[in-house]
Amino acid sequence: MKNIFRPDLSVKKVSDIDFEKLYSEGFRFALLDFDNTLAPDHYTEPIDYSYEMVKKMQDAGFSLCLVSNAKSDRSKKIAEMLKIPGVSYANKPGTSGVLRAMDLIGAKKENTLMIGDQLFTDVAAGNRAGLYTIFVERYSKKEVFYVVLKRFPEWIIRKICRF
Repeated sequence: MKNIFRPDLSVKKVSDIDFEKLYSEGFRFALLDFDNTLAPDHYTEPIDYSYEMVKKMQDAGFSLCLVSNAKSDRSKKIAEMLKIPGVSYANKPGTSGVLRAMDLIGAKKENTLMIGDQLFTDVAAGNRAGLYTIFVERYSKKEVFYVVLKRFPEWIIRKICRF
């Protein structure tokens, strides 16, 4: 059984991902976390990097969906600004939000990536849903306290699993 906290790929940032290569391997869809993946934590709108990464993925042929645990309309507005579909209240590490996002864009688990900065939410949800998971280093060290509390156990897992 696969360790649900172990990603298939680990990179420093989204811009380091070779989307053309992944597309050539049959991947067509990407589910994206926003906070500390495409922008600093709890930003209310996308930054230049967010737009650049969405364009990079779309230029490689990917259809995208934002998948956020945010309990507000913030992630919905961010998805609208990025001009991609979005799922709020995703309940990661549960799979309900991931599955809703996949239905929304017509994705299948065999051709879908899950990209995010947290092992206990993004990677775990993607792995539990049977997706190819990509872990990225957090965009910024500034985070809300409940995310900071998860970083040390994540660090331990990363040391044990060597990624």
